[in-house]
Amino acid sequence: MSKLAVLGGEPVRTKQWPDWPDVREADVEAVAKTVASGHWWQYAGEQTLNIEREFAAYQEARHGIAVNSGTTALHVALAALGVGPGDEVIVPAYTFLASATSVLLSNAVPIFADVQPDTLNIDPESVAAVITERTRAIIPVHLAGLPADMKRLRELAGPGRIALLEDAAQAHGARWQGHKVGAIGEAGTFSFQASKNLCSGEGGMILTDDDELAARAAGLRDCGRVRGRPFYEHHTLGYNFRMTEMQSALLRSRLGQLEAETEKRFENGRRLTRELAALPGLEPIDPEPSQGDRRAYHIYIVRLHSESLGGIARDQFMEALQAEGVPCFGGYGGPVYRNPVFLAHRFRPRGCPLSCGHYPASVDYEQTSCPVTEELCGDLIWISHNLLLGSDQDMRDIVGAFAKVVAAHRELL
Repeated sequence: MSKLAVLGGEPVRTKQWPDWPDVREADVEAVAKTVASGHWWQYAGEQTLNIEREFAAYQEARHGIAVNSGTTALHVALAALGVGPGDEVIVPAYTFLASATSVLLSNAVPIFADVQPDTLNIDPESVAAVITERTRAIIPVHLAGLPADMKRLRELAGPGRIALLEDAAQAHGARWQGHKVGAIGEAGTFSFQASKNLCSGEGGMILTDDDELAARAAGLRDCGRVRGRPFYEHHTLGYNFRMTEMQSALLRSRLGQLEAETEKRFENGRRLTRELAALPGLEPIDPEPSQGDRRAYHIYIVRLHSESLGGIARDQFMEALQAEGVPCFGGYGGPVYRNPVFLAHRFRPRGCPLSCGHYPASVDYEQTSCPVTEELCGDLIWISHNLLLGSDQDMRDIVGAFAKVVAAHRELL
């Protein structure tokens, strides 16, 4: 058995992994052409209108509304759904902060549900336990590109009263039961931030099949304007969350490669799962896909069962894995509700949304407990999606590094 690199041995891999986002000549040309045109915003050019149509079509939705971030996409979508003071919105405890803070920005109250240990997606039975007469929406997050259980969530939401808003920030190209995510619920939101599988530095998109919802979201995104009406005529209280033409040009250039890249990630992700699952102490969070399902693999996640490996700490295992040439990190450090903004109730002025007169209940996030999330946060190892775009040898390197650390873990104890 070779000596671990972290203890002075030779690493499994010394070759550098490609950067993400990667710089492509076609992207540079697309942005440069837009800059040279002088048409830098959507009222002068056609890039934003085109990416709205093209990305919506790719995700099999009728409407796309481009915005300046995934966070504002959630904010606008909630407002378009009519979520506001006195309402509750159920969100998973294991997700990026914006899934919950977008609810606060709508002056509504986030209620946390636990996640399933084998998917890290919101647990429908935990959702069922926290639904009240004040529940206005449920936000299932397709975490790491793995679609949530939309069938059971739709059953819980019922017809009309509770909306399903998909947070698909990490799920570009993902499919659930034969249909791409984003417009399975009433609406869905995507992020194009630099780390995402489809990226433009920043940016976001709202998708929906609902004509009226799309019109409301478009107006909220653009200062309350209504398409087809005079430019200086404002019909609703709106924001300026527009995407620039340069971002849109970059997205259009990269969208052409997304399907092939998604298939490549899926192929390599399933391969890693088959091989890593055979190693003691490792559990890939990657259930077998059902017919018509495809994971987008924004992140590849492995759970470390340290008790099977002599009690080795997750961070110590990751340090050894990184020394072998496989970059990895621990993901979210804890449940969303353990962030100071929630523990200290640093929300809207004058106590809103918890105590400004519209909300008749009480919530103490210090007392919130989602035990599955709390247990898992210290066990998970994340690998970025760009590694899954690699060759057969690259996949062998990843498996080889894991196998080496597992085999020699006693050296670290």
